[in-house]
Amino acid sequence: MKTKYKLLCLGSGVELEDTALQLESGKSDKPAFLRAIYEKKQLESGPETDGLFKFASWLPVNRAIRGSSAPVTYKSEGLAGKLGLDNLYITFSGYWPERNAGMVTGTFKECEAYSVCARLPEDFDKVLVVASAGNTARAFIKVCSRNKIPLIAVVPRRCIDTIWVDHEIDACVKIVVSGGDSDYFDAISLSGVMCSINGFVPEGGAKNVARRDGMGTTVLSAVTQIGEVPDYYFQAVGSGTGAIAAWEANLRLLEDGRFGGKKMRLMLSQNAPFTVLVDSWRRRKRELVHITPEEARKLSGEVYAVVLSNRVPPYSIIGGLYDALTDTDGKMYPVTNDEAVKAGMLFQETEGIDVSPAAAVAVSSLRQAVLKGEIGKSEVVMLNITGGGYARIEEAGKKRRVEPHLILDPDSRDPDSLKAALSKLFSRP
Repeated sequence: MKTKYKLLCLGSGVELEDTALQLESGKSDKPAFLRAIYEKKQLESGPETDGLFKFASWLPVNRAIRGSSAPVTYKSEGLAGKLGLDNLYITFSGYWPERNAGMVTGTFKECEAYSVCARLPEDFDKVLVVASAGNTARAFIKVCSRNKIPLIAVVPRRCIDTIWVDHEIDACVKIVVSGGDSDYFDAISLSGVMCSINGFVPEGGAKNVARRDGMGTTVLSAVTQIGEVPDYYFQAVGSGTGAIAAWEANLRLLEDGRFGGKKMRLMLSQNAPFTVLVDSWRRRKRELVHITPEEARKLSGEVYAVVLSNRVPPYSIIGGLYDALTDTDGKMYPVTNDEAVKAGMLFQETEGIDVSPAAAVAVSSLRQAVLKGEIGKSEVVMLNITGGGYARIEEAGKKRRVEPHLILDPDSRDPDSLKAALSKLFSRP
């Protein structure tokens, strides 16, 4: 399949043609990301009616699919005035009709879902498997259901209340719950067993170049609105994939040459007490700090922003979060539940829209940085609001709860038993 891009293995330097499902090269002696290298070195931005695909020149996509919305960037007045910042730009991904933000799942995970699905060939005949703590599942359920792409979304039981839709789910999409006291990693493990069965393939998470470049459109939105690369980039992270995507987009913009020569400093945050990435970066070592499954489940049950509790993030891998933080002299902030709640209220009071718990964590980290004098009054700041408009979604009647199609023991490891259960869902022989 001839594409407008190649895949570069960051571990070996080998360039590959894309197969639409390729997640690694097999050429590196250490775990390493692939990165999309586009033929067009300067970003071409299409019409607003193209939604996310107005940035298609820098997306690894092979077909057009319907219903997407791009992130929206605007210059803040309310929050900026409260914090004393002259150049605060907010990139909003969620549902806010007055600002033409139309992500009815309320999350920037729609960016990755549309990009991943548009990377698939038209004749894709397998079942895509996605593990999620909530936001990613909502996004893929929407995109796959509307575009008839077979999908299994695997979600921990504790997160099932975060799954909603604005339409009837197509029969090609199934929601499977990892039962008991399972967390996001248990859902990932269960999805891995599913993908050992013929006909079921992993979406790939952070290893999927389409996922990262889809999320990188938040930076493309900001830079095309501002006219330059920001000095600082604020986001709350669970896996850190969005921050890696932001860094990669920045590298492409440097090569473009029209938006300045800056590398924006990654200013990232996590919801305490689940601070695996904060603790790892404080040591300035590539190795991720160890956390037991029992401890991870306990801590993830104590945080306001559950989606930020990933115990196996892509931190150490070549091209991962450690490299992104190192290259940008990044910083990480722990944010308590109380601080996040107050920050979410501050954002709603000053900007006029509710934000997700994860986005509230990012707002709190920005406030911390300002109070500590870490940001100059006139410096250009991008605040990535990764989800919001939940109240507006509810008001518009676009929030319907869903029931899982299947509940499985998180320790299910027998492919034959799983195959029988999944075959019933999809009527597969």
